[in-house]
Amino acid sequence: MSTPFSYQTIEHSINSLIKEKGSKFYGFAFSVQNEEEIKIHLDALKSEHPKATHHCYAWRLGTDKQNYRANDDGEPSGTAGLPILGQIDANGLTNCLVVSIRYFGGTKLGVPGLISAYKASAKETLSQAEISTQLIFNSYSIHCQYAILNRAYQFIQEFEGNILEQHLNEDCTIIVNIPLKNIERLQREMPNFYPLNINPYHPT
Repeated sequence: MSTPFSYQTIEHSINSLIKEKGSKFYGFAFSVQNEEEIKIHLDALKSEHPKATHHCYAWRLGTDKQNYRANDDGEPSGTAGLPILGQIDANGLTNCLVVSIRYFGGTKLGVPGLISAYKASAKETLSQAEISTQLIFNSYSIHCQYAILNRAYQFIQEFEGNILEQHLNEDCTIIVNIPLKNIERLQREMPNFYPLNINPYHPT
């Protein structure tokens, strides 16, 4: 399997509402970076909708899309979280949380009805989303003498880097993100930028 150079996620938080046989399904979607952010959004929604019957949700995290969860919150197993997750996947998204909050309307929907309703809620929510493509980056540290600082900036420009931080003294250090699509070429051509000292950077 080839390594992806980018991923798709939603730009902004969004919400929607659908009704099915008296039940109301309030849909929400959020761009998230980690499980801590997910918990914050879920706790906030539970505070905003304390009388709701169910708070069902699904999320997927990471550029490899291997970290995910689907939660039925008391609905029959597989009738809520998985249909919501299916819509996240149908849109090719990651770093995304989708929540469907149900207010029971007095009529039971049955398993097929629940699956259909939660799928429709997630689909309606994500249909309003602005989807963006985000590049995947590797971080590097560049160390050099101030006298050849222009050489460092040439390197950054050559590989479409984004400067995260820089410390410019007689000895300079620059932390930079390089798009993953350029890393193979960077590794081939790095000797051409000697005497820059360039190394992978891993924040502590």
